[in-house]
Amino acid sequence: MEKDETTAPHTGEARRRHLMRLRKEMAIPHNKKVNEYIPAHSSKRKSRLVQIQWMSIKHKPSIGKIIVLIGTVLMGLFILTHVLAGQIFPNIWALGIPIGNMAVDAAEARLRAAWHSQVQIQLVDGDRVWKVSPDDIGLHLDAKATAEIARSVGIAGIPFGYNIKPVISADPVTARTYLSSLTNRVKIEPYNAGFEWHDDQFVGVPGRSGRDLDIDRTLANLTQAPTDVVVQQRLDLVVLPVSPQAADPTPYVEQARQLTSQPFALAGYDPFRDQSITWTTTREASTSWLEVSSTGLNLREEAFTPFLEAQNANLHSAEADRYLDPTETIEALRQAIGHQKNSVGLRIRYHPLTYTVVAGDTGYRIARKTGIPFYLIRDANPGFDLGVLSPGDTVQLPSRDVTVPLVPVNNKRIIVNLDTQYLYAYENGQQVFSWSISSGIEQAPTSPGIFQILSHEPVAYGSSYTLCGDTGCGQWEMKWFMGIYEVTPGLINGFHGGVLLPNGAYLGGGNVGKPYTLGCIMSQNDNAQKLYEWADEGTIVEIISSEFPPQSDVARLQAG
Repeated sequence: MEKDETTAPHTGEARRRHLMRLRKEMAIPHNKKVNEYIPAHSSKRKSRLVQIQWMSIKHKPSIGKIIVLIGTVLMGLFILTHVLAGQIFPNIWALGIPIGNMAVDAAEARLRAAWHSQVQIQLVDGDRVWKVSPDDIGLHLDAKATAEIARSVGIAGIPFGYNIKPVISADPVTARTYLSSLTNRVKIEPYNAGFEWHDDQFVGVPGRSGRDLDIDRTLANLTQAPTDVVVQQRLDLVVLPVSPQAADPTPYVEQARQLTSQPFALAGYDPFRDQSITWTTTREASTSWLEVSSTGLNLREEAFTPFLEAQNANLHSAEADRYLDPTETIEALRQAIGHQKNSVGLRIRYHPLTYTVVAGDTGYRIARKTGIPFYLIRDANPGFDLGVLSPGDTVQLPSRDVTVPLVPVNNKRIIVNLDTQYLYAYENGQQVFSWSISSGIEQAPTSPGIFQILSHEPVAYGSSYTLCGDTGCGQWEMKWFMGIYEVTPGLINGFHGGVLLPNGAYLGGGNVGKPYTLGCIMSQNDNAQKLYEWADEGTIVEIISSEFPPQSDVARLQAG
């Protein structure tokens, strides 16, 4: 059969011609225009070169096989090198840090270092965020196991990278402890219904729900997926809504308006100095202190507390040991609000102090200088021998309040001057009576200090070893007795009238004006009865002497 001249040329010949044509196109022609020249660095020229090389390889299978073989050998050597060296393959990550091309031990060390210095967990409650180290919240990294996993994944990181999930465990005890410590910071108190003044318009403010940390559910989320928490570096806190006690202020608007229409006054009384301090507020401030609770109008403690702290700061700046007790003050305000009163009486109290011993001091002398009975100072210094004192020693003093345990009667005050053996009684700043008294003898002196009437007994009895004889110890009788302080627990000194002794005679012959008693303060019977009937329990008794100077203005009038 004759050959068809129109058929395609032989395949080998066609390939050769195609290559020749490509090479000619890449050459610089001498008969072409300059703007048809293809620069050597152009992408078109590079593309043509690649085509030439590929055609050469494609139509020469032996070259392609050699290239594949070389690539396989290089890859094998690469893998073998990492395997024999015990290294992690490239492009492997854990905890956000690269650990590729590292030995397992080195990767473990790097992970552990990053865990302690770089990893933090965000505790999230809406738009509120707290940051904590994973160890503090009970999360623990097994760095060795994580590095071993990274090594086991082989070349999975080539070419796009591979992230290893770290091996994490959670300690529920540590986690619960930390979440418990976070409770107060997460907690948002519910807002009970309240009130506001808008110019002269008094309006109610509806209550709002609060929120509280649900420790159990948050802990469950943490312990069930500790790895996810670490990978995301985030733990969403589970919170519970907390309803207010009262959300509707409407039933109490008029009652609250009447209570706050006038400024609220707080009157503080210092029984030791017989000093009154009054603090007043604006109606806007006192209105902010009110809330509606389940029992009706009440004190909004969180609104009142800053005011209380400011007044305590003022007291402290004047005298460091004086303050208003928060619990006592808040309870007094609750009572006032409950009774629709816009004024309240408060007691100024005293912090414990220290006393620095000077030459000549003994425990009993310190007691007489400070006005605190000796046994109370002894109890405040357990293990300290008050019988052996040296200048510069520090003695702990209890609060002065221990000598005034009852609610003070702030309009009456009894002054006793041990040096002049005289008694004065004041009411509302005015002297109402005075007379001579007899105090304790040198062997059993009356203690100076600030005390108060503690009890009333029309007839009281006493005894002492000094009355003991062959027939035993006698007992004396005292009329119109009022206790004022304990010498030791169970033994009380006080005011009384004449002392009827076992032999039928009166102590001191019924006289007064110089020390006769064993520590009490004796008046003649008619005066003792007058004092007994006038002095209420809680009335302040200020006993002054050359050892204990006057504390109040009225006592200073009678000093000397």
